[in-house]
Amino acid sequence: MKKWKSVIAAAVSASLLSMSLIGCAAPAATQQTNDVSATVEESAPEAEGTEGRQIRLAIQPSAAFVPLVIARESGWIDEAMKEIGAEVVWTDFESGPPMNESFAAGQQDIGVIGDVPAVSAVVAGQDNVYIAAAEGGPSYGMLVADDSGIGSVADLKGKKIGLTIGSTAQNLTEKLLANAGLDYNTDVDVINISTGEAQVVLTNHDVDAVVIWEPNVSRLDAMDGISLLTDGGDIGFPGMNVVFARKDFVDENPDLVKAYLEQYWRATKAYAEDPDAYAEMLSGYFNLDPGLIAQASSKYNYVLQFSDADVEGLQDTVTFLLNIGAITDGITVKDHVSDDIAKEVIAENP
Repeated sequence: MKKWKSVIAAAVSASLLSMSLIGCAAPAATQQTNDVSATVEESAPEAEGTEGRQIRLAIQPSAAFVPLVIARESGWIDEAMKEIGAEVVWTDFESGPPMNESFAAGQQDIGVIGDVPAVSAVVAGQDNVYIAAAEGGPSYGMLVADDSGIGSVADLKGKKIGLTIGSTAQNLTEKLLANAGLDYNTDVDVINISTGEAQVVLTNHDVDAVVIWEPNVSRLDAMDGISLLTDGGDIGFPGMNVVFARKDFVDENPDLVKAYLEQYWRATKAYAEDPDAYAEMLSGYFNLDPGLIAQASSKYNYVLQFSDADVEGLQDTVTFLLNIGAITDGITVKDHVSDDIAKEVIAENP
């Protein structure tokens, strides 16, 4: 199984190299990623003296970012930006790695992403800052087919695990294996899959387990023939997710960043106060039963400001990537945390 150490490291390293090389490419109004075509939604600027301003927002269908989904689907972010004369361009991605590539190409300003791609982008040379936090340990899970004969993580020795390389699922997998006395690099074969392939590869027995995130965990666990084996909560995995942005965009457009975070925080509080009010909206967005949406989102602690534990969790991700050989140089995460605007938003809207 040792060959997979080099394969996995090469996959992540290739992604990092791709991000550094893409940086020279010209941004495009409509992008095509390897996972999803971009959809462009624009709101015409109206405020005087701000014509031509634009904010490009990246989003992915993860329950970690329910507040952003609500703020988008309710039109709150577009309305707030329109008031200050900026148009909004939304781009949808399936997961973090292709979002990173779009950032590297200069096509995005603010995005939402998990710990591994968040760290990988900065290591690759992207001048990004982490402007807000979201977390949820039980929100990442390992699932198996009911007829697989696998009853514990220890049973996966010599088996195949499907996950999206370069995502937070990769970090959880290493920790679950280590907790069971197995080595990520030598005891299992890791197969790179997209989240959309998880059900098929499990039911076809192309892999013996998959590691994904919510709401996909709840979606698959509710299906006949598939069950949750374990999740991040069983080992205290922080499951860090962040809101990140290009540093130069934050420096040059603090009012746009604040408007974005204000609506994010507005949605966070609104959902906490009355989750049922947004059940239909979220069900439509995620194409999932409202009950499963509630189950998935309940695993998250939607926050905005970083805690010391959040920063430590991201720093641990750096250690993980160094240990598997995906990166050769680390970073000090706290040097890239820039949540002053988030703190200001919370102070003004407690």
